[in-house]
Amino acid sequence: MRSDEEALDTRLGTRLAELRARHGWSLGELAERSGVSRSTLSRAERAEISPTAAQLNRLCQVYGRTMSQLLSEVEAAPAPLVRAADQRTWQDPGSGFVRRSVSPPHAGLRGELVEGRLAPGADIAYDRPPVAGLEQHLWVLDGALEVTDADQVHHVDTGDCLRMRVFGPTRFRCAGPVETRYVLAVVRP
Repeated sequence: MRSDEEALDTRLGTRLAELRARHGWSLGELAERSGVSRSTLSRAERAEISPTAAQLNRLCQVYGRTMSQLLSEVEAAPAPLVRAADQRTWQDPGSGFVRRSVSPPHAGLRGELVEGRLAPGADIAYDRPPVAGLEQHLWVLDGALEVTDADQVHHVDTGDCLRMRVFGPTRFRCAGPVETRYVLAVVRP
């Protein structure tokens, strides 16, 4: 399994370098635009590290993509059906956040489904949305989440669904003693 993760990191690094080159930016310029350090960007492009979810979110914002779109760009050609065993997972090495792309990836679609899992006490913060005005429907399957959208805090329990349009910072925190598992429906504006 580690070789699959390494291959994904390599393809992701290559894609990040391609996007930066397409815009004609140096590492320093991208660092300034994204708030991700030059050394982290360089190491991610060379697949020496796997960027965190917060770092990828910042890069997605600069490039005008959702995280699922960016990750789908480094995966095989899209299919109309993705079997559960073939759905890609990605783990944030910093927070332990586990993200599974449920929807078949396709750049032309505006909506996507993502399964998220947060361990007890896990906390992940995004300082900006990848795309301003992104619509999100968060449905908690197990556990509880504390979700902060800008300055508003929502406690979302098992079975609850929170809808938000994201224009500013967000934060997701596992609010209970057990892992929280949720579905996030993401719709581009």
